[in-house]
Amino acid sequence: MDFHVASKDQPTPMLHGEDPSTSTKTAQSTVTCMYQVHLGGCWRTVTSVWTKNMMNHSLNIFVESKEPNHRHHCKIDLAPWHFWGKKSYKTFDVDGLQIDVYWDLRSAKFSGSPEPCSDYYVALVCEEEVVLLIGDLTKKVYKRTKSQQSAADTILFFKKEHVLGKKSFSTRVKFDKHKKENDILVESSTLGPNDPEMWISIDGNVLIHITNLQWKFRGNQTVLVNNQPIEVFWDVYAWLFLHPGSSHGLFIFKPSPSRNSSDDGTEEHNDSSIKKDHSACNSSNTSHCCLFLYTWKIE
Repeated sequence: MDFHVASKDQPTPMLHGEDPSTSTKTAQSTVTCMYQVHLGGCWRTVTSVWTKNMMNHSLNIFVESKEPNHRHHCKIDLAPWHFWGKKSYKTFDVDGLQIDVYWDLRSAKFSGSPEPCSDYYVALVCEEEVVLLIGDLTKKVYKRTKSQQSAADTILFFKKEHVLGKKSFSTRVKFDKHKKENDILVESSTLGPNDPEMWISIDGNVLIHITNLQWKFRGNQTVLVNNQPIEVFWDVYAWLFLHPGSSHGLFIFKPSPSRNSSDDGTEEHNDSSIKKDHSACNSSNTSHCCLFLYTWKIE
């Protein structure tokens, strides 16, 4: 889909990857991560969904089945009044395989996201191997489960996050599993006498600054992050022309193959098209992760 300047009076089409079922009534903070995991002799997609609102805080884990269009499900309730469940385990069946899920979130630290940022673990164990480990308490996992590390590397290839805020939206992502995690910050100024503008920063450095946002509410640009080209796409039509909270802005951060870039670390990207589906980011042969960031402006 080509980017273009749209009239304020015309509806804007949704970019692929949006959640059409998400509305003002259902908007909440969620973090979805998709992993390639070697389980039961084959590669499967395992999805973790962290969700938090005023009444609920939970982690749902979905494991792809060999049966078409079917996933196995395990839910962990993280509500504060369920402290007894902050460290526990569950067992469920995946195509005849027993999967043990161990977690310890008693000391987990959060930074505004439903997903913890440190001091926790969630582990999936199958046939005495830790096939998926989420979190940073690695030593405690192997000691508790008495299991060994899987011979196959787990790959995080896709992350999607819904963030609520007024002027700024932040998240974290590891674009390359072999490199450090990156901090992403999107800031905006859409009210007041000045022309609306937007800043996109990674690790504290402003890499994209858009002025006259009312005419450039859709666009794309490639930036360098640790010598890795990252294609950044944005669509913030909803920020400017729709009622606050009725829809969201969308940002896509997609690692691309290394290539020569401009001296200042940024380059314009001539191909103004969003990839048609998430499968472009889904490959068990890559160590890169694609990020979809949905930004909901609240009053």
